[in-house]
Amino acid sequence: MIANLLKLLRYYKSLGDKTIASLNDEELYLVPDSESNSIPIIIKHLSGNMLSRWTNFLTEDGEKDWRDREGEFEATIKSRTELMSKWEEGWKCFLDAIESLSEADLNKKVYIRNEGHTVIDAIHRQLAHYSYHIGQIVYLGKMIKGENWVSLSIPKGGSDTYNADKFSGEQKDQHFTDEV
Repeated sequence: MIANLLKLLRYYKSLGDKTIASLNDEELYLVPDSESNSIPIIIKHLSGNMLSRWTNFLTEDGEKDWRDREGEFEATIKSRTELMSKWEEGWKCFLDAIESLSEADLNKKVYIRNEGHTVIDAIHRQLAHYSYHIGQIVYLGKMIKGENWVSLSIPKGGSDTYNADKFSGEQKDQHFTDEV
């Protein structure tokens, strides 16, 4: 189960990685309107959440007193280097915590904001949260690039070709991310 979770988590990270790489510095900082967040702000929030949730995961509440959640939504990241450092720092903390788990740990109890979760439920909670925000990053990238967007999945109008290719071979047991 943990190996499959790691594949899925790395897949979502790769969607963010590819989107970030597709944007120039000016595009990266675009804010569509006053109620929206830029990609750097979303990344700052994700990193803050990951560091809080996954530092000492099995022994401390996932909402750390040192976390400044409100500050995560302030535009303070000024360079791609700083942005990528935040992105990688959060993901490293998260993935290292998951990699350190054993199957026996999955039913242990952990707390997030004083609410008890099994480890597997806490992982699912964060997987939903992170994929939600990565979807925002991808959508912003797609919106910014417009006609120049390179699809990260099956391109629009490409379903028939994609499915014909998939069904032309033999059935196989693999994770859907193995070919990504």
